[in-house]
Amino acid sequence: MNRAHLRLEETRPRARGRERGRRAAAEIARTWRTYAELFDATAAAGGRSLDVPALALASVAATRAWAPDLAEEMEGVAEGADVPLWVVAALNARTEILSEAAAPRAGECSTVVHVGASRSGTSGGDGTASGAAGRTVGGQSWDWHEELADGWHAQSVRGAAGDPADGGSLAFTGITEYGILGKIGLNEAGVGVLFNILGHAGDGAGGVPVHLVARRALGSATSFDEAIAVITGAPVSASTVMTVVTAGRAASVEVSPAGAAVVHPDAEGWLVRTNHFQDPVLAAGEHRGRLEPETYDRLRVLGERVRGRDGIAGPDDLAALLTAHPGDGAEVCCHAPAGGRLGTRWATLATVLVEPAAGLFQVHDGGPCTAGPGTWETLAVPTG
Repeated sequence: MNRAHLRLEETRPRARGRERGRRAAAEIARTWRTYAELFDATAAAGGRSLDVPALALASVAATRAWAPDLAEEMEGVAEGADVPLWVVAALNARTEILSEAAAPRAGECSTVVHVGASRSGTSGGDGTASGAAGRTVGGQSWDWHEELADGWHAQSVRGAAGDPADGGSLAFTGITEYGILGKIGLNEAGVGVLFNILGHAGDGAGGVPVHLVARRALGSATSFDEAIAVITGAPVSASTVMTVVTAGRAASVEVSPAGAAVVHPDAEGWLVRTNHFQDPVLAAGEHRGRLEPETYDRLRVLGERVRGRDGIAGPDDLAALLTAHPGDGAEVCCHAPAGGRLGTRWATLATVLVEPAAGLFQVHDGGPCTAGPGTWETLAVPTG
C-alpha cells in the first residue's frame, strides 16, 4: 500500500497537534478545500445554509468541556498547519456539520465482527467469549466521497506515560483523514474501534464530534468496559455506531443526541452493522435509514453470509464477505459512478481488519473486491 503513514512521536497534546499540522499542512489544506465545497454542496441540496465557523467553534467548546486535551491538540494542529482553529474543528466535526445540512446520502460503511468461541460452546450474549480458544476478529469497509479518496492516511500515535486524566495517553494505530485526530484503530491495550455513521431526527452540530469520541476511546481505554464507558458518556450532537473489539469481547455502541445504547453479538457471536439503529428505543428516531433504505439490504446480505460461519479466517476471508455489488442484493463494496456532482459519488475507500489478541491491524487501500495477497498493510502499534 502506497498510502501515507503519519507516525507521530510527540506525546503532549499541543505538541502532538503541532507535529500533525506541520507534517501534513499541505494535505490538511487540500482536504479542507474539498470539505468546504462538500459542505456548500450538501447544504444547497438540502435547501439550507451553514455557518461553518460558528458550528465548528461550538464543537470546540463542547470538546474543551469534555476532553480539554483534545481541544488543545486541535489547537496545536491549527498552529502547525497555519490555519484557523475553526478549520481544524470543522474537519473533526465534519459528521456534525453535514448532519446540519440534512441532505439525503447513499452508501456508507459496513462492519462484521465475530467473537471467538470455544470448541464446546458459543460466545455469550454479553459479547464475552465463552472459552479461551477461537479468534475475535472484526473488519469493515469505509465508504466515503470519491473526491476525498486522497484525503485519508494511516497513522501511528505514540503514547505518554501516566493516567489519561492527567495528560497520559495510550499509543494506537489506525486510519483517519487529514486533520482529524482519530477514526478507526487499535490501541496498545488491545482495544479496537470500528466506525459506522448513523442518522437520528435530532442530529445537528455543537456537541463533541463523534470522531473525537473514537479518538478518546483509542487514546484512553485500557479495557472493553472502559471503552464502552468513554463512548456512552460522550455528549454528542450527531449519531454514529462505534464497535468496540477486544481479545474476547465486542459490542456496538450507538450514540445519538437522544442517548446511547449498547448492542451485543448474537448467539453465534456475530455483530453485523450498517447504517441504521438496531436499539429499538433509538430506532424510533431513525432518520438515515428512512432516507436510504439500502442500509437494510446490506444488513440482510451480510447477515445471510455470516450465518453458520465459524468466524473470519483473515483479511482475504473478510474481503470475500464484504465483496457484494448491486447484483448480489446490496452494494457493500461501493463504486462511484462516472458522473454526478460532489456529494453523490460514493466509493469504498478502505477495507480494514482488526484482531486485538494478535495486536493486528490491517488495511487495504480500496474496496474489498480489489483486495488480495500483497495488498494488505499491517500497522504496528507504537511501543517504547
